[in-house]
Amino acid sequence: MSVANLITQNFRNLDSATLTFHPGLNFFVGDNGSGKSSLLEAIFFLGHGKSFRTSKLDSLARYNEQTFVVSVKDNNNCRLGLSRDVTLGTNSIKIDGERHTRLSVLAQNIAIQIVTPESFKLFFGGPKERRKFIDLGMFHVKQTFSKQWKDFNRVLKQRNASIRLAQHESNSMLSYWNEQFCCLSLKVSSMRAEYVSAIIKELDVWIAILLPDLKARVTVQYLQGWPQKKELLDVLSSNYERELNYGYSLYGAHKFDVKFLLDKQPLETQLSRGQQKLFLLALTFAQAKSIAKVNRVKPILLIDDVGAELDINSRQCLASALKLLNCQTIITAIETNVLQPFLGRDLSDETGLIKIDNLDNPDMVEENFKMFHVKHGKITEKYPDDSE
Repeated sequence: MSVANLITQNFRNLDSATLTFHPGLNFFVGDNGSGKSSLLEAIFFLGHGKSFRTSKLDSLARYNEQTFVVSVKDNNNCRLGLSRDVTLGTNSIKIDGERHTRLSVLAQNIAIQIVTPESFKLFFGGPKERRKFIDLGMFHVKQTFSKQWKDFNRVLKQRNASIRLAQHESNSMLSYWNEQFCCLSLKVSSMRAEYVSAIIKELDVWIAILLPDLKARVTVQYLQGWPQKKELLDVLSSNYERELNYGYSLYGAHKFDVKFLLDKQPLETQLSRGQQKLFLLALTFAQAKSIAKVNRVKPILLIDDVGAELDINSRQCLASALKLLNCQTIITAIETNVLQPFLGRDLSDETGLIKIDNLDNPDMVEENFKMFHVKHGKITEKYPDDSE
């Protein structure tokens, strides 16, 4: 899938507008605070029903507005829309004019992968952030995962309630919930292990492109949420008193983690900020490719502030990787000069503005990408010979 048109109304600081996208590369250039990240946030909101910048959805509304809307028409002429009423605190979902109540229906039609400054939480935000990343891919790749995960969480809540009850009195139901909990933990863990294994194979491909010197040194560990060589039921039995003291389940599929290592050390302690970003990109590409292989929806990739942390060589590697990934990509940048590796020619003069000289056929420029300028929330299409 690719976004053909995007409509936003009252979203953040963006002027209400209709934008026409290129099915391949799309670049949004503007100063900090101009609205570039808000554009990515709008697309992300449509795909996930939430923001990657805040947990407070009502703050996504333009100042003094009570509703906001994000809508796209895809390359198959399907219209997807998500709006929010701030006063009521409710969302409204439409697909080709038909109303729906579940956000998961949108996610079945649009898959969004994103790399932003917030993505570094994958390293520094603890296991919770890595779990979110893996489960996002699981939702798209494993068709039965969503139901299994809901069933597991329902049983997890019941088991936690039974543990709290057992703190004060004997609770015969805990044994029952232990059995249910172990059964579902094993099912969920097995699905995750299979998915992570596929991601690791795919990751090798992208590390070879983006971080070729590190390929043989990177390893990924999947930790299922309890000791690998022990039965979960035995672990729960031997830790009964400990769980009573805490009042909730300390082991199980909800406690899984994925660790990224370089020479058997935490990867983030061994790599520079730029290398960390390249690894995040490689991991995101691996997940995007895995989704594309099994899902009818090809992912859309969002990359915020592509010039940050990446030198010219790194951006050239990224440009090569994007050609192989072959999906619609939306990239933001502060200056046009950082985009040269993606466009295959020098597009900037000393002012940093788009400039192309000595082209026999200037129309060829528009075939591979679209360029937009963002200023004070207003987005306008920018042509190669535009000047300020």
